[in-house]
Amino acid sequence: MISNAGVRKTLDRLALQKPMPLQNRVTPFGEIVAIEQRGLFMGNRGIIHDPATRTLLERRWTNKAWIICRCDFRGVRRKVMGGRSWTELFFLDEATALAAGHRPCFYCRRDAALAFARAWAGARGLTGASATLIDSTLHAERLENGKKRIHALRGALSDLPDGAMVTKSGEAYVIAGGRARRWDTSGYAPPGRLASADGLLTPPSTLSALRAGFACTLHPSAHVRRPRSATAK
Repeated sequence: MISNAGVRKTLDRLALQKPMPLQNRVTPFGEIVAIEQRGLFMGNRGIIHDPATRTLLERRWTNKAWIICRCDFRGVRRKVMGGRSWTELFFLDEATALAAGHRPCFYCRRDAALAFARAWAGARGLTGASATLIDSTLHAERLENGKKRIHALRGALSDLPDGAMVTKSGEAYVIAGGRARRWDTSGYAPPGRLASADGLLTPPSTLSALRAGFACTLHPSAHVRRPRSATAK
């Protein structure tokens, strides 16, 4: 018969054997962290890791093209952070990636990228927008002195489109159905009252694209749940 102490030692040993998650999950603040999170999207900012150790270098981007990609595309399988082509990053959902300053990829998510470009350009009174123009604008909006730029929030929180993200007291919140849900490593918390915010995480030009009709993909935990009717079968 195994004692409680023996069980604890076995569990501790198994915990030590469990591999640590790679530092490749992106938060709405644009930080790249090591957490156990299953994301809906992948993306990159260039080559920012050492493939020999599968760890990040000091830099957090090598170009202005911060993109949002599909996790599965044409059956291609990659060893994450194992090569030198680009560094695989992961996002809880598209709202998180947009808040961090990324935009849809024109290669693996062409339909989404074209829809984003149309909305982005239309909101700015342009007939079209190239990836280069979008990237240059976003790069100026996403960073300030090398760190995440927090923008002033103009207007009521309830007027923000679905997918916009704000910050309050160091936490990130997504707007869905006119209500705010706190971002967490495992998803979004239930909607709560958020009377004000300290600023806007989503870059202004991306926010304009959301207002113009670009529909970003939200994690299932952010979906608005309507109460079931008492007469529903």
